[in-house]
Amino acid sequence: MAPWIMKQQWCDVLFMHWRVPADQLAALLPDSLELELFDGSAWIGVIPFRMRGIRWRWLPPIPGTSAFPELNVRTYVRPRGGGKPGVYFFSLEAANALAVKAARRWFHLPYFHAAMSIVPDRDGFRYQSSRVHAGAPRAEFAARYEPCGPVWHARDSSLDHWLVERYCLYASDAHAQLWRGDILHDPWPLQSATASIAHNTVAPVALPDEPPLLHFSKHVNVRVWGLQRPIS
Repeated sequence: MAPWIMKQQWCDVLFMHWRVPADQLAALLPDSLELELFDGSAWIGVIPFRMRGIRWRWLPPIPGTSAFPELNVRTYVRPRGGGKPGVYFFSLEAANALAVKAARRWFHLPYFHAAMSIVPDRDGFRYQSSRVHAGAPRAEFAARYEPCGPVWHARDSSLDHWLVERYCLYASDAHAQLWRGDILHDPWPLQSATASIAHNTVAPVALPDEPPLLHFSKHVNVRVWGLQRPIS
């Protein structure tokens, strides 16, 4: 494998997951990908967090681009015909316009520039995102969340593990070619969490009324590889 190209730290992460009808998500995927199910169910994740310590392999952190909030909306996929399980992003909001341009150009990811903030609030965080990307549809998210209970690691073969322990992404470029990007980090140190969601219009499908499944993680250190064509 080629050497990693970037380091990042993902901090104060809230995983919010809803069970949704599989046909609704499958209709939004490129033809080269198929939806993954867990016990027959499809899931969509909305994941607010903040990034810091971002740097390219041979460079120090670049001032003004090494830390910012991010918000991801994703589901779980594999290439048709077999291949490594991974994630597919419906959208990614980021508070740094330069990072958005670079990710759209070099990683073929649907990044959008947004006005965002994550503010400590007692034992938790207040998070807000409002998309400001030129020509893009509006998308809003606002919530307060906090961890609770001891730190634990997801058990192999559990739903928790299936949702969070994902080590590659898939993206389709303007020519409908499929690309894979790999990452590596230690297993997520998880906690249970509570959340109060004030606004959430970032998902591409209607979310069910029942509360989401929640996980919190304080941080992981991540190495990122460049895109490559997937091999079954």
